[in-house]
Amino acid sequence: MNTILILGCGNMGGAMLAGWLAGGVAPSCVTVVDPALAEAPAGVRLLRALPDEAFDTVLLGVKPQLLDDVAPRLAAVLGSGTTLLSILAGVELDSLAARFPGAGALVRVMPNLAAAIGKSPIALFGRGLDQAGRDAVSALMQPLGQPEWLATESDFDLVTALAGSGPGFVYRFIEALAEGASALGLDAAQAQRMALATVEGAALLAAASADGPGELARRVASPGGSTQKGLDVLDADRALLRLIEATLRAARDRNVEMAAAARR
Repeated sequence: MNTILILGCGNMGGAMLAGWLAGGVAPSCVTVVDPALAEAPAGVRLLRALPDEAFDTVLLGVKPQLLDDVAPRLAAVLGSGTTLLSILAGVELDSLAARFPGAGALVRVMPNLAAAIGKSPIALFGRGLDQAGRDAVSALMQPLGQPEWLATESDFDLVTALAGSGPGFVYRFIEALAEGASALGLDAAQAQRMALATVEGAALLAAASADGPGELARRVASPGGSTQKGLDVLDADRALLRLIEATLRAARDRNVEMAAAARR
């Protein structure tokens, strides 16, 4: 996978590009095709239209609703030696195969914006790959975070809700911590700084610990202490769990709807 074409370099495509460059991918190996991008990182070739040349890897990063607009032009430059990576939410492999029959391999990829700093979970599911091909895709994803090959494609809708949309839900939680503290009297700017630092530290500690987050929460909470009183509110009638389940269900169901639209 020595040459990479990124078709559509918006927020997610840009985050992946940043992660690859930070991870040691040579800028000269990357071509970006995006009619709206003002400029590309130094050394990366930026084009406004697809070039008539072959690439080892193509990252499809346009908005899902634009798939049918770009498919005929992209299909013309995909060959049996090309691995097509798609970050299009809800677009299944069958839908990709119908539009890009000439591609050597198809892989659905679901990262999040933390790919830019090498901290994203990266869900993968593909076809047309032998073990060496899977290893090559995993190696390409390694600078972006933690690659995870899924057992079935049907898991993608829920994984997209968890890992793809999840940062948005975490940001809302940070905001809620800050606004809650501000409502109780803390300076708003100070509350935001402390909420962000609290979540950052807790996440880093959880990532480094051999214990699960439930056990870590138990350790923080002394019986009858202030942390336990707060946890009692979150745990009452499974309030937090029910809220998160409903949040993930709504995001997952939207992915299902988008998949159905792509099939049509």
